[in-house]
Amino acid sequence: MERSRPPRKLDPDGLWEYALRILAQRANSSAELRQKLSRRADSPESVTNVLDKLREYGFSDDSKFSEAFAAARLQNQGFGRMRVMRELRAKRVAGSVAQKAIEKTFAGTEERDLARQYLERRYRGKNLPEFLSDEKQLAAAYRRLRTAGFGGSTSMDVLRSYSRRARELQDPPEEE
Repeated sequence: MERSRPPRKLDPDGLWEYALRILAQRANSSAELRQKLSRRADSPESVTNVLDKLREYGFSDDSKFSEAFAAARLQNQGFGRMRVMRELRAKRVAGSVAQKAIEKTFAGTEERDLARQYLERRYRGKNLPEFLSDEKQLAAAYRRLRTAGFGGSTSMDVLRSYSRRARELQDPPEEE
């Protein structure tokens, strides 16, 4: 059984090239970059210098990263605000930066319409009023909407528009 060797430590020039290769694959938050570079750097100063140089050239900007990430999640997956915030926080973006990006991205977007579109896309080809008359399907749809980042009351409002059974249920307490 062959053991893998630890990655070779990189000098500042090698670390710069490594950072550019990472960014060529996909965008990363500053914290993600710092973590990846720290594993390969020969010194902490090298990491700081490379990150400063990336910021100077405009290759590392958490505000731009957050806005692009939020826009992609909204346009491609139709996720709600809470889901996008969770994902940005998982990428170690500062809360205030993430919140600004979400506010900018979701400005003018009606959450109920977005939740309705999400539900219709997820259950494409199904007669939603009939499908959601089953209590298990109704509960699954509610969980799916919540996981997609929509608030409890928004999820219930959308489900009520499709199901008589959902009209009988009370709104859950709202959580953030």
